[in-house]
Amino acid sequence: MIMKGKKGVILGVANNKSIAYGIAKACAEQGAEIAFTYLNDSLKKRVVPIAEEFGSSNFVYPCDVSNPDEIKALKESLEKDMGQIDFIVHSIAFAPKDGLTGRFYDIPKASFDIAMDVSVYSLIEVVRELKPIMSENASVLTLTYYGGAKYIPNYNLMGVAKAALEMTTKYLAEDLGKDGIRVNAISAGPIKTLAAAGIGEFRFMLKWNEAHAPLKKNVTTTEVGNSGMYLLSDLSSAVTGEIHYVDCGYNIMGMPATTFDENGKQKIAWNGDN
Repeated sequence: MIMKGKKGVILGVANNKSIAYGIAKACAEQGAEIAFTYLNDSLKKRVVPIAEEFGSSNFVYPCDVSNPDEIKALKESLEKDMGQIDFIVHSIAFAPKDGLTGRFYDIPKASFDIAMDVSVYSLIEVVRELKPIMSENASVLTLTYYGGAKYIPNYNLMGVAKAALEMTTKYLAEDLGKDGIRVNAISAGPIKTLAAAGIGEFRFMLKWNEAHAPLKKNVTTTEVGNSGMYLLSDLSSAVTGEIHYVDCGYNIMGMPATTFDENGKQKIAWNGDN
């Protein structure tokens, strides 16, 4: 199996519909041993059953990434229970509600600071703290979205955070490359997850992507999970600093495709009313 003998930690699994769950499942099916973290007691109730599903009930730890002491404690727990680790999955992002609604220029500085700290700086801090227990040729993976490269309605502050996360991925990749550590990001298409619930008109976004992506469908957590497993495994040993799109090709589109009827009249592929 591709991940046999590999050990790693996944931060940010919310439930069995999250992208991080898809990555965990793909890695576990290929033989990986996985540790999980949870933000608080409320989310612990969701994470523990997932850990049990993958035989990881002894590897579940609290970790609020806005608290440096909890990241340090995570490192100590992982070292004690697992020794070295071979991969990290950073699936953490947050922006206050007032950063996802209204006029962009009205976003409060406090909300901006929170979004950047939790969604971006946490990747740097987690990698820095866990680096002493990372094996040679270890791999780090974070999750981004097309809204970090192009304007997406209702994404607002999170788009700016994802843009910063993508550049952080590249700078970390260069910085850690000399140590043999690879750092990549997956930019998944829209998926019905707990995080997506905070984005306005998300159902419209799903329909739009399905209609205009070259593959004419939306991506699944299984498909993203398989790509994540590839980037965490030795199959991608020469890949680092990449923003890997798993979005059925939507990111290549410059404008919606059009078709013509039998009379040569142009038709719009989708008008948003279906």
